[in-house]
Amino acid sequence: MKRALTTGVTGQDGSYLTELLLSKGYEVHGIIRRASTFHTERIDHLYQDPHLRGTRLFLHYGDLSDSVTLVKLLNELKPDEIYHLGAQSHVRVSFDIPEYTADINAVGTIRILEAIRQAGVRPRFYQASSSEMFGKVVEIPQRETTPFHPRSPYGVSKVFAFWATVNYRESYGLFAANGVLFNHESPRRGETFVTRKISRAVAHIKAGLQKKVYLGNLEAKRDWGYAPEYTEAMWLILQQDSPDDYVIATGETHSVQEFCEEAFGLVGLDWRRYVELDQRYLRPAEVDVLMGDPSKAKKRLGWEPKVKFKELVKIMVEADVKALEDRLAGKVPAVEDERP
Repeated sequence: MKRALTTGVTGQDGSYLTELLLSKGYEVHGIIRRASTFHTERIDHLYQDPHLRGTRLFLHYGDLSDSVTLVKLLNELKPDEIYHLGAQSHVRVSFDIPEYTADINAVGTIRILEAIRQAGVRPRFYQASSSEMFGKVVEIPQRETTPFHPRSPYGVSKVFAFWATVNYRESYGLFAANGVLFNHESPRRGETFVTRKISRAVAHIKAGLQKKVYLGNLEAKRDWGYAPEYTEAMWLILQQDSPDDYVIATGETHSVQEFCEEAFGLVGLDWRRYVELDQRYLRPAEVDVLMGDPSKAKKRLGWEPKVKFKELVKIMVEADVKALEDRLAGKVPAVEDERP
């Protein structure tokens, strides 16, 4: 039985990846941060499964700022594969907490790579890299050879982590690979991310519980895919004969405004009546357009996206509408207008 260790296990990607690995017969260990409240909603259905609990899914307290615990876990678990998904993942927030973003995303990656080296284990290592590394793009679409020009502390931190992964691969012979994932969404996306913010607002506005949704740059264009498919690409990257770096994307780009049009249109509403600009959501340096070229992933991994833009929006809106209906059936209090 293969054993996997995952950082960021309670996040969107971590939860889908955990489902995938368990379905393939893995024993999965996840690192979670200690907090006064539980943040395991996305994996509770797995952790509470009587067929899995205490047998193939385990959670361990740890933090990417604590190298001692990382070394200890690697020595104890000796995983076959490590999926490094943990990060401060919100681009706009990275401008407000740049030092923390750098410490967790950049130095945190060095900590876990060095922990691998110090522990003397030889797992296959996956680094969750980001399309935000391309930033002010020099070509469209972006591919594995496109130069980086990050436009946020988040993007800068991910460039550091990308090259740290390459450096440890070349310096120490580690099986260390980067998946440069473009935006990928789902009903499990965090509520502060623009796509989920929109789909959630559509549900509440349709139900008469919210009047407006406040967004930033509506002209920003992104390459949006479906998160469960992207976690499959992560797994495929670590199943190859040799480590390499791959762009994972749909090859299409759509604006935030297009997402609004599609999402509100699904429930028969005109987005222009409900969407307002809030300057506080604008970035000091904007990334205007991102669109990836997944040709290498298709050729080498046999991976290509199946869920495209319109279907993705539909999945998210329908999930939030149903979730709200279920909450209202349980007499959950209504929410107020969404404000910063």
